[in-house]
Amino acid sequence: MSDQREQQNPITTTDAGIPVSSDEYSATVGPDGPTLLQDSYLIEKMAQFNRERVPERVVHAKGTGAFGYFEVTEDVTQWTRAAFLNTVGKRTPLLIRFSTVAGELGSADTVRDPRGFAIKFYTEEGNYDMVGNNTPVFFVRDASKFQDFIHSQKRMPGDDLRSNNAQWDFWSLSPESAHQVTILMSDRGTPRTLRHMNGYSSHTYMWINAKGERFWVKYHFKTEQGIANFTNAEAKAMTAEDPDYHRRDLREAIQKKDYPVWRLEMQIMPFEDAATYRFNPFDLTKVWPHKDYPTISIGRMVLDRNPENFFAQIEQAAFEPSNMVPGIGPSPDKMLLGRLFSYADTHRYRIGTNYKQLPVNAPEVEVHSYSKDGSMRYRHNGNQPVYAPNSYGGPQADPQRYPEPSWFASGEIMRSAYTLHAEDNDFVQAGNLYRHVMTETDREHLVDNIVGHISQGVERVIQERTVNNYWSQVDPDLGARVAKGLGLELRPELPTSVGGV
Repeated sequence: MSDQREQQNPITTTDAGIPVSSDEYSATVGPDGPTLLQDSYLIEKMAQFNRERVPERVVHAKGTGAFGYFEVTEDVTQWTRAAFLNTVGKRTPLLIRFSTVAGELGSADTVRDPRGFAIKFYTEEGNYDMVGNNTPVFFVRDASKFQDFIHSQKRMPGDDLRSNNAQWDFWSLSPESAHQVTILMSDRGTPRTLRHMNGYSSHTYMWINAKGERFWVKYHFKTEQGIANFTNAEAKAMTAEDPDYHRRDLREAIQKKDYPVWRLEMQIMPFEDAATYRFNPFDLTKVWPHKDYPTISIGRMVLDRNPENFFAQIEQAAFEPSNMVPGIGPSPDKMLLGRLFSYADTHRYRIGTNYKQLPVNAPEVEVHSYSKDGSMRYRHNGNQPVYAPNSYGGPQADPQRYPEPSWFASGEIMRSAYTLHAEDNDFVQAGNLYRHVMTETDREHLVDNIVGHISQGVERVIQERTVNNYWSQVDPDLGARVAKGLGLELRPELPTSVGGV
């Protein structure tokens, strides 16, 4: 029997490929003596084990993902020259990672939270990364407030506990968060599965066609499985029953070949429209009304392959919005511009300087860069110059063929909000969502979710501010219903509008 096992199983080796003599026993001085430092295999096993967890993501720590492809279904060459979009029927391999935002690595999947929706397209012109959420807006519009927002959602430094008081304190002092918080506190804050929710670029991007003409665009990935959400009670029950429910559901669906599909719909704004649009189109806290810019279906995303090694392919996956292929560029969205730096910087800290050489992050095209050395570097260009310009055939940029995406900007250097537009108001779109999109059942659940959340450990003064300066400004009926649920009196003497841009 032992001979048969030896024939079937490979020999255990060290990480250097050297065969080892035992899977179970350390080298000791006699059977009961001290362990020897010279047992290099034991040392390797312990040292590797101690380091097998990289630092978790500061945000979006708990997540899952899958591989698949994007298929172009409509001709979009009038708007962009991006190669992976240039032919109807073309398929581009991709990786997607779904995640919660505030929870740690071991947190439950079904907690109330936005869901990250990050995609890496492995195109013939390099990797194109898109970092978005399952909501079309966000809590803040300026990258300077992003760290403060995340700190308000994470654990407090004194007791290391999450604080509803901190969350509502920040939100009620940041009126631009109202649209996103309204979505978060509705049943959309607890999606039933990752397959039954939409995904959005949230940010505005620039598309450039072969003629150099520019357009502003937003991406909407619409689930073909249909929207389905948990109620607050159902989400809490699933948190206790199966903390990995979303992760398990996605994996099992793909295993059963019930491949999840999303339809990509684009909103496209002529470049010149932005200057005179009725509100700032680059404000991440607002959506573009579909009556102004109807969506155009251009493709479909299919997930058909589970990761084989979760750590290598999902945990080490690095998405960065600065990865944009020719024909696609950024916009004046202040949050996006901040993220162009932040994401790549956090990957260098979390998984190392040469994280783009990891297989899951490596492009499917040749790399010709002047990057040199650094921890864990294994790919190089041989004895070639590592500087530019050089006289020895090193790579050269081609500004004529690949011009920098750009827009005109001028003005004094300052720290300020966006330039005011006629309808810049932090509460209008949240109010429209409440009044015109939600059903009465949706509104009842929204009120119950708000009252239940803000009743837990939130100081009375912050409850009062949130009701009067926040929810009542979104909609008077909503403010009155939340006030009633909290046993508060409204203060009608407060102004009817707070904040702005």
